[in-house]
Amino acid sequence: MAHHKILTENVHYADQHEIGRYEERGGYQAIRRILNSDPLSIMEEVKTSGLRGRGGAGFPTGMKWSFVPRNTGKPIYLLCNADESEPGTFKDRLLLERDSHLLLEGMMIAAYALGSHWTAIYIRGEYAHPAACLAKAINEAYQRGYLGQGIFGSDYGLDIVLHRGAGAYICGEETGLIESLEGYRGQPRLKPPFPAVVGLYDCPTVVNNVETLAALPWIIKNGAAAYAQIGTEKSKGTKLMSVSGHVKNPGVYEIDLGYPLLDFINNECGGVREGHSLKAVIAGGSSVPVLRADELAGVLLDYESLKTAGTMLGSGGMIVLDDSTDMVEVVANLQHFYSHESCGQCTPCREGGHWVEKVVKRIYEGQGFPTDLMLLDSVCSQIAGHTICPFGDALVTPVLSFIKKFRNEFDEKIMAALDRHLV
Repeated sequence: MAHHKILTENVHYADQHEIGRYEERGGYQAIRRILNSDPLSIMEEVKTSGLRGRGGAGFPTGMKWSFVPRNTGKPIYLLCNADESEPGTFKDRLLLERDSHLLLEGMMIAAYALGSHWTAIYIRGEYAHPAACLAKAINEAYQRGYLGQGIFGSDYGLDIVLHRGAGAYICGEETGLIESLEGYRGQPRLKPPFPAVVGLYDCPTVVNNVETLAALPWIIKNGAAAYAQIGTEKSKGTKLMSVSGHVKNPGVYEIDLGYPLLDFINNECGGVREGHSLKAVIAGGSSVPVLRADELAGVLLDYESLKTAGTMLGSGGMIVLDDSTDMVEVVANLQHFYSHESCGQCTPCREGGHWVEKVVKRIYEGQGFPTDLMLLDSVCSQIAGHTICPFGDALVTPVLSFIKKFRNEFDEKIMAALDRHLV
């Protein structure tokens, strides 16, 4: 099946990151086209396109923009979330390194539609090379007058600031990102109020993902109707998928939403490695429920189909697991990550995360007790839904879903440990 190349059309060019080459291939034409347009008409165009947030939540982008109050006397801020920290997800990195001007143009379009004159890219601290690529692209844009006062000869001014984080997973949550950007500890805020009304420096703020913003130039150049024709009725456009694990061809792929999951693994990713069979798939990053191989028939890669299957598309970080995988080890690995990444603000995460890690680890190491699965269920029930941000739910999802889908592997380790104790 042929897929539309909206985001990855030019990433194979070694010189695409250079501003001159970007323009030669059609770059910075979309922003030029709209600078004399009504900003609200651009917002309506994005609504009509059906573009949804690609950071994980899948919320309609144009609708999110429409929540921003205008004429409040306060500046409006646009923030690009490039804090790509979800295990299994690395699709934004491709754009940041290979086509950074595409992101900048997308930010210009979004900022113009919102009436924002100051924007920032918050990039994860570990992304040193992508940050260097962005810094170079921003400097090139300023040198040509594409940023600053009177961009492209218009009366509209825009500044873009690059801010590197310090390696905290929680800063991928939009209010944690805002707190960090303001110079405080990266801890999420209670909502409401939502950032659209009270965000950065208590001003109206929109936070969009890299992939979301990078889709805007294509939508403006080709029209919302053309974008809406791609994908499914409710999941429009294309999606970047980061694929890792036991496949022959791991990497980043751009697919039309609605593509069958098994076809994607077999056709695009080359199938599972030789001598092994598919055991399970984590479709959208480590914080979404796992699916067994026997649950994948008929499942499509779009928001609705995966929800019906009992999981989520999330950020598109697909992890493929074959029959050699110890599922208890997978959970132990993920829980080590989540317990470490808690910001410590909420007691359920701060304390419960380490409890979950400790219990899962002892099961994996052959020291588990028959009551441990009940204990995990009890601890998880006191974490999920009891925290300021969704991190608590992300923490418990791998534990609960893996135990539900692969209970026998946990039971076997516990029984083996019990036999040793009895001997």
